[in-house]
Order: sequence, then C-alpha cells, then structure tokens
Amino acid sequence: MPKKSPPLNEFTLAKLRQLGEQIGARRKALGVNATVVAEASGLSRVTLHRIEKGEPSVTMGAWSNVIAALDMQLQLQASQTAEAAPVTPLPGWWPVRIALADYPQLKAVAWQVHGTDFLTLVEAFDIYERNARHLNRPSMSAQEQALWEALQQAFGKRASHV
Repeated sequence: MPKKSPPLNEFTLAKLRQLGEQIGARRKALGVNATVVAEASGLSRVTLHRIEKGEPSVTMGAWSNVIAALDMQLQLQASQTAEAAPVTPLPGWWPVRIALADYPQLKAVAWQVHGTDFLTLVEAFDIYERNARHLNRPSMSAQEQALWEALQQAFGKRASHV
C-alpha cells in the first residue's frame, strides 16, 4: 500500500489550483474537449477534471502528460525573494537554504563560515547547537526564534546551554 502523502500548506494548494486553472483555460482556448485531451494524455476524463481542479493527489506524471498534450511547458524557477529579501516561512515549512543575512544571531555565531551567504538546515542547526551559549536570545527576532525552535524540533535535540 502506498505511503500517504504529507499534508500540503495553503500556498502549495493555491499554486496547484492556479496551475489547474491555467491547464483548463488552455484546453478551452484551443477549443478541445476534455475527452480528447484525456485520451491524448493517456488518462481518464475524470483524472483530467481533477487536474483542472488542482487536486494534489493526481500523480506528477499525469500532470506532465496533460501539459505536454496541450503543448505547454512547466518551468520551475527560484522565488524572487530567494536571493533578495528575507523569507517569511509558511507554518510548518522552511526554505532549503537559510540566508545568513536574514538571521543576525546565526550570522554572529557563524564566524567560521567563509565564502557563502547561505547554509543548509543541518549546517544552521549545527552552528546554533554548537554556539548556543553565545546566542543573545532576548534580542532574537521572532522569525529567528521560530527557526531555532523548528530546527531543534526537526533534529530532535535540545541545546544544553539555552
């Protein structure tokens, strides 16, 4: 039995609905009925309808087949905030890379890190954990405190100096 998919946040669900709407709009703009697109994609009409509604339970392969059948392209790109502005994380979500500039306490205790402005979650946790006694907790922003707490929870450790 397949493993159950993790719950999706509202941002992701909204993006899937938006993509589904774009697929439906493209099909209608081409003047092609759902049965033709479904058959060309190797899917049932019901599955195509679920894609156009943005349902996350449909496989990525099915989404890709429909996109190809409608002569569309799916392009991934980094968020414009990825390099420029601080990322405001969604509940239960953290970026893959942590920008040192967004977390002043982390930057202050990461003095040994040279040649990069970003850390992985593991690297950030290790630096926080190793240097917890040097953190100025009262001056941490709410965002940085949330990151530190989420990292502790994710990696199942607690800093003994905090």
